[in-house]
Amino acid sequence: MGVAEVNSQAPGVRLAKRLGIPMTRRYRDLLEIESVDLIIDVTGNPDVERTLQDFHRMGVTVIGGGSAKFMWELIEARIRATAEIEKTLTRYQTLYRLYVKEAGAAVTEERTRIACEIHDGLVQSLAGVNFKLDLCQELVKKDPQACQTNLRETKQQLKLAIQEARQVILNLRPVHFDKLELIPAITNYLRSYETQSQIRTEFNSVGQETPLFPRTKIFLFRIVQEALSNVQKHAKAGHVSVHLEVTPEVLTATVSDDGVGFDAEAISRDPEKWDHFGLRGIVERARLVGGEANVDSRKGEGTRVTVRVPLETKEVEGDGTDPSLNR
Repeated sequence: MGVAEVNSQAPGVRLAKRLGIPMTRRYRDLLEIESVDLIIDVTGNPDVERTLQDFHRMGVTVIGGGSAKFMWELIEARIRATAEIEKTLTRYQTLYRLYVKEAGAAVTEERTRIACEIHDGLVQSLAGVNFKLDLCQELVKKDPQACQTNLRETKQQLKLAIQEARQVILNLRPVHFDKLELIPAITNYLRSYETQSQIRTEFNSVGQETPLFPRTKIFLFRIVQEALSNVQKHAKAGHVSVHLEVTPEVLTATVSDDGVGFDAEAISRDPEKWDHFGLRGIVERARLVGGEANVDSRKGEGTRVTVRVPLETKEVEGDGTDPSLNR
């Protein structure tokens, strides 16, 4: 294929450059190429048209006028459609790779978190119970009254250990998989979070969660969980609020705190700090359900994380290569 064009700004020239097609300003140069078997004239120039009409060579077809313009537009439309398909496939492949990466990272992250919970909470409580029982064993004959006191304290400590064990189990399956109720899951988690972090919490919701797909509920819970974890680790906040709003068109979730805040713009330009503050996980999880996450923070003014997920599309059962269709 070759293109002859005197106007360097013509659409055909731009298309030819994009596709790497040889170009010349003299159309007669194209006629001298032995391998030419089709000539499409879209110049509208009477002189060119006459020259091509007089051009005869075995096996060469000349198309001009309206037919030529239509054919050229058809070729251009086909190329644009092919490019759009390739672009869409690339986007799906990127999202799928992100999904696989996120899934693997989420498993590792969850295992680490659970291990820390058990080590710092449950194991320490059980170690304390064991120490108390050893002490009771020594006091049972020497000082029965002190032994009774220690037994009561041990019993209370054991009750706390049982509560911690139940909380670990709840965190493993925070959204009940039989009903997948998001709002009760967030409510229960905030109750536990407030006790453990000593940060006052507030939760309010508008609308019904019934339009949400199971996958969206699970990912949104993890986003809220990650945002609250960041508040506990970095914000030095005294209060944090979670707001959930569901309309037929969009789901909006907001987590706001009154902590020390940070320079969100500067952090976003530093990949290491972006990961350290746990913001990458929030943004990527939002993308995996076809939404977006924004982090708004300034030093001394707290932090607000906002997640928006469009809800217009219908749920499609499939292999999950298009996360936006499986909310």
